Parts: sequence; C-alpha cells; structure tokens
Amino acid sequence: MKTKTIFSCQHCGYQSPKWLGRCPDCEKWNSFVEEDYTAPASAKAKERTSLYKEDPVLLKDVKIGQVNRLKTKIEEFDRVLGGGIVPGSVVLIGGDPGIGKSTLALQFSSSLIHQGATVLYVSGEESVAQTKMRAERLNKGLEGNLYIVNQTDLVSIIEHIRKIKPAAVVIDSIQVVFEPGISSAPGSVSQVRECSGILTQLAKSSGTAIFIIGHVTKEGTIAGPRVLEHIVDTVLYFEGDRFSSYRILRAFKNRFGSTNEIGVFEMLASGLKEVSNPSEIFLSERPKDVTGSVVVCILEGTRPVLVEIQALVSKSSFGYARRRAQGFDFNRLNLLIAVLEKRMGLHLETEDIFVSVAGGIKIEDPVADLGVCLAIASAFSDKRVLADTVLLGEVGLAGEVRSISQALVRLNEAAKLGFKHCILPKNSCKNLEFKNKNLELLPVSVLKEALDIGLT
Repeated sequence: MKTKTIFSCQHCGYQSPKWLGRCPDCEKWNSFVEEDYTAPASAKAKERTSLYKEDPVLLKDVKIGQVNRLKTKIEEFDRVLGGGIVPGSVVLIGGDPGIGKSTLALQFSSSLIHQGATVLYVSGEESVAQTKMRAERLNKGLEGNLYIVNQTDLVSIIEHIRKIKPAAVVIDSIQVVFEPGISSAPGSVSQVRECSGILTQLAKSSGTAIFIIGHVTKEGTIAGPRVLEHIVDTVLYFEGDRFSSYRILRAFKNRFGSTNEIGVFEMLASGLKEVSNPSEIFLSERPKDVTGSVVVCILEGTRPVLVEIQALVSKSSFGYARRRAQGFDFNRLNLLIAVLEKRMGLHLETEDIFVSVAGGIKIEDPVADLGVCLAIASAFSDKRVLADTVLLGEVGLAGEVRSISQALVRLNEAAKLGFKHCILPKNSCKNLEFKNKNLELLPVSVLKEALDIGLT
C-alpha cells in the first residue's frame, strides 16, 4: 500500500502537496501540518459504501411518522436541542477546558437511563475508573443501563454500538478517536473528518443519537476542519467565564430547532444546575443609583432575557482615547459612539469608554443599541438613568430609534420582573396589544428624545 505525505490546513482541511505559509482557502497563516496519507483500499471502500446504500425514492412517496424526541428531563438542555433528542441526530458540543462538557454529558446520560433508555459513554481521554469517580461525585449514572468504555479505535467503537444498540452514544472526545485505515495521527484534519463522517452515517442508518464532544482552539472555535460543523445536525457551544459559576449553552446550528437558543446553568459541586429564570440571575447584583447602568431585554432564540449593561467614561490620560467592550461588538460600539458625537453633540473624542455586559453573556441583538447609548451618555454626563426602566431600540446612523421585533414578548418579561418604565421605538407601539398598566410605555422616535426622557 503506497503512502504519501501531504500538508493539511488544520482550520479548513485544505490539502497541498507542499507546505504553504498561508492557506489559499481560509487565508489562515501557519496552519499547515504534515500528514501521512494512505489511499483507502478499494475493497474496503466498496464495503463501506454498500453498508449505507439506499435507492432513490420520490419525495411525495416518503412517509414520515411522528418523531418521538427523547426527553432528557433537563429543561434547559431540551430547550436548546429544540424540544429533546431526535433519534439518529448528531450533536457536536464544544467549549473551553473545564467548562462542563463532560459533566453535562454524564448528567443527561444519567437522565436518559432513568427513563429506561440505554446509553453508551465512550471515554477516550479518561479511564473507566476515572469516569466512575466523577459519576460518584455527581451521583449520576450509578443505576441503569449506562455502559462505559475507554476506547479510541473507531472500528471497536462501532462494534460496541452495534452490539449494545443504545439509544444515545457520547463520544468524549472526537480529537482522540482514530480510524485505523488512515495513517495520520488522532486529532488531525483527516482523522476528525473521516471519523465524524462515519459516525454520522452510522447514526442515520441505525437511528442512534450520537453526541460528539470537541475541543476548541484558542480562538474559541471547534478544533479541526470547519467541515465538521457542516456534517453534524446540531452545534452547541458552552460559554462562560471558568472563574464564574454560571454557564451558557448556546445553539449555533440546529436542524431540528431554533438557532441562537440558550440554556443557562450554574456549576455546583454536585454538577450543573438549571437556571429557570436567567433574567433574575443577571440582575441580582445590579447596583442602585449608579450612573452608566441600564437594563435591556434581548432575545436568545425564543427566550427574552433581561441583562445589565454598564458603561464607564473617564478622561483619557494618553494621546488617544481607548474603547473597550466586553460582551458587546466592538465595531458596533465605535459606531454608536460616533452617533453620540455627531448627532447628540457629546464630546467623547478625549474620553476613555468601557462597556461591559454583566453576567458574562454576549449580546448580538441590535435592540441593545439604545441601552448602550444611554449608558455611555449617563456615565459621561454623570446623570442617572430613570429608575426601574428597561430600554429597547436599534439606533441608526441618523440618530433615529428603529423598530424592534417581538416587542410584546420583551415587555411581558420586563413587567414580570417589576420594571415600571420602558423606553422603546414609537413604531413598535403601533397595534401593540399590551395591557399591563404597571409598565409605562415611553415611545421615542429619535435618540435625543430617549436621552431627554431617560436621564434624570
């Protein structure tokens, strides 16, 4: 069998016969690693192809029964998945080391076996004894049909799956699993791509749900080729500061549910605990009567979440003003500062501006624009924002406050937590059937109106 050497980009999987400093596909620098490539034997390739062979059928003749999702009874996890585990689906879970990926996998595996399901946990990085020690600490999975195996050979893993026929399989992690027919080292682009593809075909043909745990790079993305995220059905990321007790599970891709859905957990000694009301948690330590602090209501998938945005404005001691953002897009921050300078006449060119989203959450919803503007204006003018006020609105380059989506859902969440006032776009108030009299609506059309009403 002839073996040749190739160079593979560890980011996108691009292959080249010689080393390149920059990948011509994804344009990453110094991402090429030398690998030994062996062409698969034709008989073996033919056997693998025939294993998953299906004949084409007419779409109109395909009959679909009601898909019964497997409920893990962990409501935050089920919500992110779109209502439960779809049989035959492949879910990729990524996150920083120590964030709680293996803990979550052990917890939902324990929940499944208590409902009578069989689960196979493939631990490639820990021995069976080490996994048992974690299970005893969490008091999870000690009863029921939870099978544990320490194995990295993909052929042996597939044999175990076919023998046990579990409802769900956990692969921890994909970077240590290897296909013997490929001479590259485990974790390389070729190995990750091939192993993920074979596991996906196995899941579709057998109806077994497979959960793949993946390492992340220093940039925070899943290690291995980008094609890995295209192969699987669902991509989940664990977010949060490892020094904080709160964790956010976010769906970046989901073929069976809403994307950008989140689940909030608290890491305790006994494992991950669900946070049913994240708004209350994010606002629990909010300071009172302090300038530069505002509350906005963002949407994470189908869930409204109230978060606090803090801003600090101070005179610059250097030759140029600094801008820093944590949990908010830096480029968007610079745009809003320019709008405040040009349209509102605030002299911020010599001021250091720092904006932070409390609780470690990352905001992508443009509805937070109005809150960021008022937080900066409040910190700059040393005026407090109107008490018990929630801010909603997207800010345009002309200083206008643009309409928002699903205003009623956001208002109901703000009213439920006891807020008295809400500054929102005037266009969003049209045909709005909001009947809670405890929350006063303050519609505005331009940013100047919002500053006049909101700053006291």
